[in-house]
Amino acid sequence: MKKILIVVVLAALVGALFVFDAQQYLSPEFYQTWFSKQPLLTGLMFFVIYVVMTALSIPGAAAMTLIGGAIFGFGWGLLLISFASSLGATLAFVISRLLFKDWVQSRFKEHLKTINAGIEKDGAFYLFTLRLIPLVPFFVINLVMGLMPIRAVTFYWVSQLGMLAGTAVFVNAGAQLGQLDDLSLSGILTPGILGSFVLLAAFPWLARTVLNRFKNKRLLSKFTRPKKFDDNLLVIGAGAGGLVSAYIAAATKAKVSLIEKHKMGGDCLNTGCVPSKALIHAAGLAHDMREAKSIGINAAEIDVDFTQVMQSVHDGIKAVEPHDSIERYTKLGVNCITGNATIIDPWTVEIQTENGVQRRTARNLIIAAGARPKVFPVEGLDEVGYYTSDTLWQITEQPKTMLVVGAGPIGCELAQSFHRLGSKVIMVDPAPQILGREDEDVVQAVTEQFLHENIQLRLNTLPTAYKIENGKKIAVLKTPDGLEEVEFDALLIAVGRIANTTGYGLEALDIQLDERGNIAVDEHLQTSMPGVFA
Repeated sequence: MKKILIVVVLAALVGALFVFDAQQYLSPEFYQTWFSKQPLLTGLMFFVIYVVMTALSIPGAAAMTLIGGAIFGFGWGLLLISFASSLGATLAFVISRLLFKDWVQSRFKEHLKTINAGIEKDGAFYLFTLRLIPLVPFFVINLVMGLMPIRAVTFYWVSQLGMLAGTAVFVNAGAQLGQLDDLSLSGILTPGILGSFVLLAAFPWLARTVLNRFKNKRLLSKFTRPKKFDDNLLVIGAGAGGLVSAYIAAATKAKVSLIEKHKMGGDCLNTGCVPSKALIHAAGLAHDMREAKSIGINAAEIDVDFTQVMQSVHDGIKAVEPHDSIERYTKLGVNCITGNATIIDPWTVEIQTENGVQRRTARNLIIAAGARPKVFPVEGLDEVGYYTSDTLWQITEQPKTMLVVGAGPIGCELAQSFHRLGSKVIMVDPAPQILGREDEDVVQAVTEQFLHENIQLRLNTLPTAYKIENGKKIAVLKTPDGLEEVEFDALLIAVGRIANTTGYGLEALDIQLDERGNIAVDEHLQTSMPGVFA
């Protein structure tokens, strides 16, 4: 009943605006006529109209603010508009809450968990940011915040304070325009007019700069900044990202330390780019030799020495290793440290090495900790054993039948490579197509090639269990036609990768993650903690 009454009142107000020609209220002439006769009444009327338009989320707040400045001048204009805008915004907030909050929160409960938690924890500051930097439309903020778990009182006072600076800039621009007697170029090009427009254009940038400094100071206030630093930059992780970062820093004569707990080169050199492309190269040669007869070249029977192929893969890694080695980077001016890093604060990292524990400080940190294969728990998985893109390179005997779970880029390239080297390959994925994130024409082309090569694609299919019967490894697959059992010799799990975000102290800095579990960064790759990049 309450919602019906609100809707009826809103409909009546909207209807009244049409009846009384709401467009006239956005005209300076309307207020000028009244202001010359009844200044106090005009101020009250302007205040009420501003509140109603804002409460009904009718676009035009910027125009009304300029008109207010032109009619009432800077002082009275700022006073009227500041309170009218905050009151109208709060009414719009309350209307949105009463009409839609319960439905939105119940309908999208799971999706809003993270947002709700952030609003409950830091909603006032978030709202203040939106108000101070006018990037999001005024009325959108009012309506959306009404759906969030923030108190109306908090919404009002934060809006009152947050919009004050922006309102002052707009009112000042209106006041300067209101003083114009001459609309000629010389009349407009006065210091006051030009200054107000420069301030109007620069305000979002100035507000953002000030706000970012305040935010950074607030986040860093809980930590004690070192009086001096060991390094300009400290990089955690010597994979592709970490190596490039350290290289560039050293090239600019910065003092930089690079920490790696395992192997220099990270995934790219040791388990990713280099070995996979070496394997693809070998598989491609075998495939080309088989296909040569289609153009009249009859090659002898292809004999794949799988052990030698894998040895060539490791030889490829060794050939690239010197470029990513500690020796090379030390010569480049990078202080390379082998050990486990733990972030203590935004400037300090503790490193556990073979020789004990050491601490280093740096003005900036870069986290380049890489990722690891994602493996979902399935009954019997550990019993049959499995490979991932990290461990596959230790295989020495070619499997007769390889079951590949996951049809993303990693699964597809490895499935095709092993098939071309002579293994029977069965690819399983719960999705209706391979390469789910790629363009449709790419998916079609790769699918046709796989079918041409007789790679078995089992789509809309999910492994539900693994087992060993009579010495044979078996996967139980849930297919659109029911359960099916498939024998295999080797199992490759390639269902994606997950960022390494634990084990090195992110929790100490409360660094935020995104919805996919990766470290959240801004347009400059800075994390939620100032001075820490990823």
